Amino acid sequence: MKIFSYILVYRRFLLIVLPPLVLLPLPIIVRTKEAECAYTLAVVAALWLTEALPLPVTALLPGLLFPLFGITASKEVASAYFKDFHLLLIGVICLATSIEKWNLHKRIALRMVMTVGVNPAWLTLGLMSSTAFLSMWLSNTSTAAMVMPIVEAVAQQIISAQAEVEATQMTSLGGSTNHGLEIDESVNGQETNERNEKTIPAPGYGNDAGKVSSKTEPEKNSDTGTKYRTKKDHMMCKLMCLCIAYSSTIGGLTTITGTSTNLIFSEHFNTRYPDCRCINFGSWFLLSFPAAVIILLLSWIWLQWLFLGFNFKEMFKCGKTKTAKQKACAEVIKQEYQKLGPMRYQEIVTLILFIVMALLWFSRDPGFVPGWSALFSKYPGFATDSTVALLIGILFFIIPAKRLTKTTPTGEIVAFDYSPLITWKEFQSFMPWDIAILVGGGFALADGCEESYNDFQVTKASPDLYFI
Repeated sequence: MKIFSYILVYRRFLLIVLPPLVLLPLPIIVRTKEAECAYTLAVVAALWLTEALPLPVTALLPGLLFPLFGITASKEVASAYFKDFHLLLIGVICLATSIEKWNLHKRIALRMVMTVGVNPAWLTLGLMSSTAFLSMWLSNTSTAAMVMPIVEAVAQQIISAQAEVEATQMTSLGGSTNHGLEIDESVNGQETNERNEKTIPAPGYGNDAGKVSSKTEPEKNSDTGTKYRTKKDHMMCKLMCLCIAYSSTIGGLTTITGTSTNLIFSEHFNTRYPDCRCINFGSWFLLSFPAAVIILLLSWIWLQWLFLGFNFKEMFKCGKTKTAKQKACAEVIKQEYQKLGPMRYQEIVTLILFIVMALLWFSRDPGFVPGWSALFSKYPGFATDSTVALLIGILFFIIPAKRLTKTTPTGEIVAFDYSPLITWKEFQSFMPWDIAILVGGGFALADGCEESYNDFQVTKASPDLYFI
């Protein structure tokens, strides 16, 4: 039994050591470049699947093994780890850093939600649309993380407003005890207790199950053991969370910079077909935007029908008076937007640079008319989307955002320097270096496989070389 405990403790070490040892006979017995490349590919794939090593560390293995096996030179492998993709990623991350730093993303999301109204179905569509729009320019994960606090505030307000309406109705009927307020108080009490216990509070939950009428019977969640006020509240929370997850993924499909997979495909395609030059920001957007809109609408209809039902008559009924719950929802969104205050100078500059970047991407080589890249016809194909991204990205480090002041010994406040829109430390905190290295490892593997295939074609054409 002791040996099993050691295996359990060092299982990750065994998962790192065993794949190279088990696969080692392949390059030893079959002494060809193809076998050596296959060995490297299999080892990297096994370590990526088990995640015994961090994924970026595993991605560095081609840089170690390919030169040792004589597949590609070290300087050639190293060049695969930093390509045009990485320059484009750096420029996009500069934009994302400034957007998040100055809360422009929150202003955009709240404004779009305020535009569509407070009807639950339209509110869901507004949340999905704003999330998808942000995800076109930011990473899917960060977009979902940014929008979720807004969704939580809206959901909390909806549930508490419903409790207040029920309390008012009960009071007006017979002067009985205000159960709605008791529910609301129990919610606050439970959240306080849970906070003291360092657990995550769940909005809208109550403990006074016996004081609630059959209409508001709490529903127990079998997964967490917590209770929702009603089944509809439970469904609404599920709907709002899932709609953010779905729309952040859908938005990432729309632009070539929306998610890393799009950039990886673009880099491989342009490397494979350098004379094509048909994939750029504009062509990708024209292809993907209609499909993304259709997928977003279908997802909205499906989620709405699955969790809350889809009543077309209620949705499109004109002149209908808003319910107390809808008014409360609109009020919390309005309050969140007012907390941002008037649009600041930093937000305006970030928005202008954002628009300029998008316009330069679209107009570089639209296809149906000559773009601005035609101005550099002497060097065709030299300026790419990464050129635009770097131009705008560097401006974020140059344009002043605010003055830095200090107090002199005489008590006078004087300015001694300025702070740009973003700093290098802020950029580093947002830059996904792990993804950059991981993608570079994929490029290195692809180059190594192509090189070994070319060697195989040469030896196939000249069989005598096979034995050299």
